[in-house]
Amino acid sequence: MRPSHLLLAVLVAAVWGVNFTVVEIGLDHFPPLLFSALRFLAAALPAVFLVGRPKVAWKWIAGVGLTLGVAKFGLVFVGMDQGMPAGLSSLVLQIQAVFTAVIAAAVLGERLSRVQLFGMTVAVGGVAVAAADEGTGGPLPGFVLVVAGALAWGVSNVLTRRACPPDALNFMVWVSAVPVLPLLALSLLLEGPDRDLAALRALDWQGTGAILFVAWISTVFGFGAWGWLLHRHPASTVAPFSLLVPVFGMTSAAVFLGEPVSPLRWCAAVLLVGGVALTSLTRGRSGAGGDGGTAVPVAVPSGEAVPASVAPGQVVPVVGSPGV
Repeated sequence: MRPSHLLLAVLVAAVWGVNFTVVEIGLDHFPPLLFSALRFLAAALPAVFLVGRPKVAWKWIAGVGLTLGVAKFGLVFVGMDQGMPAGLSSLVLQIQAVFTAVIAAAVLGERLSRVQLFGMTVAVGGVAVAAADEGTGGPLPGFVLVVAGALAWGVSNVLTRRACPPDALNFMVWVSAVPVLPLLALSLLLEGPDRDLAALRALDWQGTGAILFVAWISTVFGFGAWGWLLHRHPASTVAPFSLLVPVFGMTSAAVFLGEPVSPLRWCAAVLLVGGVALTSLTRGRSGAGGDGGTAVPVAVPSGEAVPASVAPGQVVPVVGSPGV
């Protein structure tokens, strides 16, 4: 990988990590479901008029839009609004790789190696340590909601792999258009029109900046650059950079939000990131036949996917955290 490409990969990981801090700031200005709806609205418009028609069937766009946009992001934003720290959220969401591997094994018949199973066990141990740490210093329901969001993300990863979109940015932009109305409806139902209107009337430069950052910088730039890198380098070269996301997430939250990082949380980080690495970046038997490489969908840190040439027997990396 060229130095410029390496720096771009690190930059994307940094953007996704810092994005958790930006989301925390945004939640000070908006109810969580409304904030999530505005994020996807800004990501979809005007981009849907610039990226061309969808390149996959509408059922995949709708399925990923609902599981990723409504379920995953809705749960994570509500969990963070209920007190789940931004840095810890960036870490715990890494468990999506374990959920993805388990769901893919059950639904797609993908085989799991012993190393992957060991990695899953280590990662789950990391989540348990993080839960113990959060249970002593914060509301556990928010933690549970973020874990549930990671599960929804795993489902969307598998749907994306079935869809196998040829253009990552095109797919993400159209997926972003799906959650807007459902999230707005849920916000009106659960958060109330009075609270939503009060947030919109009080809109200031910080709230606007938070929406634009999570929509344009994290979503449009982040996924566009990540897809660009995956088209030029093997997935096994690019995917490990996403493991830097919780490092940037926890560091930025500590610096800008003053979130403490306890020794127990660092222990959870080592276990979770190490377990995810073993789960996602090891080689195993895929059951594929033939001698040549096979084009398969490679999930990137949002539940996104782009085609990559992967040799038979290579497990495709599905690691990372999107900066929500």
